[in-house]
Amino acid sequence: MIVADSSIAAATGVLIFLFATGRVQVWHVYIIMFLRSLGGTFHHPAMASSTSLMVPDKHLARIAGMNQTLQGMTSIFAPPLGALLISLLPTEQVLAIDIGTAALAVIPLFFIPIPQPPRQVAQANGTAQKTSYWHDLRAGFLYMVRWPGLFGVILLAMMLNFLLSPASSLLPLLVRQEFHGGAQQLAWVESVFGVGVILGGLALSVWGGFKRRIMTSFCGIIGIGAGVALSGLTPADLFRLLLAANFVIGFTQVFANGPLLTIFQSAVTPDMQGRVFSLISAGAAAMMPTSLLIAGPVSDWLGVHVWYVFGGAVCILTTLAALFIPAIVNIESNRQPAQV
Repeated sequence: MIVADSSIAAATGVLIFLFATGRVQVWHVYIIMFLRSLGGTFHHPAMASSTSLMVPDKHLARIAGMNQTLQGMTSIFAPPLGALLISLLPTEQVLAIDIGTAALAVIPLFFIPIPQPPRQVAQANGTAQKTSYWHDLRAGFLYMVRWPGLFGVILLAMMLNFLLSPASSLLPLLVRQEFHGGAQQLAWVESVFGVGVILGGLALSVWGGFKRRIMTSFCGIIGIGAGVALSGLTPADLFRLLLAANFVIGFTQVFANGPLLTIFQSAVTPDMQGRVFSLISAGAAAMMPTSLLIAGPVSDWLGVHVWYVFGGAVCILTTLAALFIPAIVNIESNRQPAQV
């Protein structure tokens, strides 16, 4: 986490220099964003894995709810604050704030003890040897594939990400084309979504979800599907209903994502969590451009609202079908040992 956050800050520092010297080009921004995203791929699995090592299992869902609340608050306050700062300060000074926040994230890590799981070793002629990167990658993949419940949940998550990812990207078009709105209406929709995330996070942090976390996640996924489908079915003269639908999406998103992450944190062997989280992130990220390549032409051909209705309905039906797959429903009780 220290290396990842520091690398992200360093990449931002290069961008600050380019803006300050007037040398910045669009392709510079693309490269810096790529490097920042690359750092995030190392940071997020490490952070999720560290959480399960520090937090008792019974409190993982509440911690996930609190994290969702913080993310919701960020989604509400960060955009207007960023716009205000851009209007008052040069771009390089606004970017410099990112260096300060990176320092706030990195410095405490030098003083906070994080338990380290024992590294997996390979046995050769009865002698323990350190594993290589490719061995670790292969071990993580085999670990997932040989655990039907985990592999099924990951495939389900990838499919749902494929169906629902275009909803956020197509939202400006939905507001403009279907509801004849502008920036103000879009801001209202996104703000209501953020409020839903905050309230959902608070509710999950207090309640903790059902004893079987997979059922909490399924309920959240069905709620997301219902909200997305409702967004596509809402008539143009009922903009408030669109606001209500996006509140539902934000509120139920917490109950879908938080418990699912908690399941991975509690069920996956600590030594495998970083690898599993990395592979899950890669699979989820791969679904986003793929789904947009399909959703874009479909929306141009049939209308933006059609993808919302289709994606939301299939999301609900897929989740209901998963309830009849024992390996997925019983993932928390059927755990896979570390050795692969």
